[in-house]
Order: sequence, then C-alpha cells, then structure tokens
Amino acid sequence: MTPDQVLTEPRRRRAYWHSALTLAVLVAVACLARRHWPVLETGAVRLAVADQGWLLVAAAATLATWPCAALAQQGAVPHPLPRRRLVAAQFASSAANQMLPAGLGAGAVNLRFLMRCGLPLSGAATALAVKGTTGALMRGALIAALVAACPGVLHLPHVGAGYLLTGCALTACAAALLAGPLWSRCRPVVASVRAHIAAVHKRPARATALWGGSLAFVTLHCGVLVAVTRAVALPLAPARVALLYLAASTAAALLPTPGGLGSLDAALAFALTAVGAPGAAAASAVLGYRLLTVWLPLLPGLLVLAVLVRRRAL
Repeated sequence: MTPDQVLTEPRRRRAYWHSALTLAVLVAVACLARRHWPVLETGAVRLAVADQGWLLVAAAATLATWPCAALAQQGAVPHPLPRRRLVAAQFASSAANQMLPAGLGAGAVNLRFLMRCGLPLSGAATALAVKGTTGALMRGALIAALVAACPGVLHLPHVGAGYLLTGCALTACAAALLAGPLWSRCRPVVASVRAHIAAVHKRPARATALWGGSLAFVTLHCGVLVAVTRAVALPLAPARVALLYLAASTAAALLPTPGGLGSLDAALAFALTAVGAPGAAAASAVLGYRLLTVWLPLLPGLLVLAVLVRRRAL
C-alpha cells in the first residue's frame, strides 16, 4: 500500500461515518416531520400570513451577517484583504456549508480564498482557527450574559462533585503523560499561532474587527430568529428567543449534518416548544428562520461560488 493510500483510507472512513450520521439524522427528521405534518402545515400557513414588516427586518439582519463575517475574517488576518471579494467569499462559503457536514464547506472556501490572497497554507489555517475560536468565545460570553438575564430558561444537568473531581484527575493524568512528546511536536505550531495572534492584536483596528465582527455575526443570527418570532406573533421575550437559539445551535453543532440540516431545525423547534410556545408558532418560526438564512440564499450563493472559482479567486 502506498503512503497516499494510507493517508486516504482514514479520510474515507470519516467521510463514510459522516455520511451515515447525516443520513440517520435526515431519516429521523423525516419521520418526525411525517408524524407532525399537520403542525408543520399549519406553521407554513401561519408564516405565509405573517407580519411583513418584521419579516423585512429579519431579511435585513440576514443580509448583514455576511459583511460581519467578512469583518471578522479580515480581523483574523494582519494584512488587508480585497473587501468585495472577501464579502463575496463569505456569501459563497455559507452556500458551500450546506453541501458538506461540520462546517467543512465554509472552511474549504475560506481557506482557498485566503491562500489566493497570498497567505501560506499554515497562515490561512491559523487565520480560520483564530476566527473560529473568537466566534466560539463570543458565543459563550453571549450565552452567559443571557443566562444571567433570563434565569430558569436553561436547565443544565446536575453533576456531582465526585464526578467533577474524577474527570479533572483523569484529564490531569492524561495531560501529564502526553505533555512531553506532544509538546515537542506542537511547539513550533504553538509558536506560530501565538505570533499570528500577537500580530493581529498589535493593530487595534484588526482586533476590533475580529471581536466586533464575531459578536455582531452571532447577534444578528439571534436577531433574525427574534424578528421571525415577532412576525408570527410568538409570545416569547426577545432575550429568551436569543438564548434558546444559541443553546439549540450549539447542541445541533454536535451532529455534523450539512448546515445543521435537520439537527438545528429539530433542536430549535424543541427548545421553543419546551418553554411553552405553541407547536404551530414554533414551526413557523423555524421555517421562517431557515428560509431566510439557508434556502433563499442557497442558489445565489452557489452562483457566486461558481463565479469566484471561474475568476480564480478561489
């Protein structure tokens, strides 16, 4: 067996497992949709007669997500990127993300775009990792703030002190055993990442773009759902809706379906109904959110992706 075949075989196994998991989730969602079809049908009808003003607000918030993603990506790169192509790449990557699981589509598009802009592979991958980590930190901070503002909405499982201590002890032992050989191999990578982060944060404009763009991106997605819930007259406070969206999208990320297809829909509908929202109204809100953020931009995003590839911007 050649070295290329040795490297390709694990990738094929991961692709098979991802495909099987995606298929299982889609089948489960299809079964749920068939079981609750009257509720979904009522939700679709309710969305069709929803408040057009609030739907326009939701559409405007959706359009603003791509410039914010571009702002965050620029903040993760020390040197300037072409603005128009950067925004176009974010729009195209959101469409590509619906084709592959676990964010692979968006990551591949952005990686290729950054390399076309002159970054080496390691620098482009580091920039994507910095942007992703910053987005996760801002999402966590927003969840913490909303949990404090809306106590009792999320019910976290109780974990005993004994389990926590055992887990910490096992983690410490594993880290001690692996620290030596792993650190010697990872030291150059860690040094490169630290240098990249320092270069970004030495420029206040870049740091502001990175953190501000990441916060604005996740806040706007919350705003899209809040506006849709207002359009369908869902009786929930905006802060509660935002917290439920963040919790559901975080849980859905554990299932690597393309664009959260099926997993996010089910998690979001369950979260809304768990706090007392009527089933039809929750279905309308989820349908409206997915329509604005996924289905309507999908074809234009794929067309922009094709144009960028043809012009060798990717």
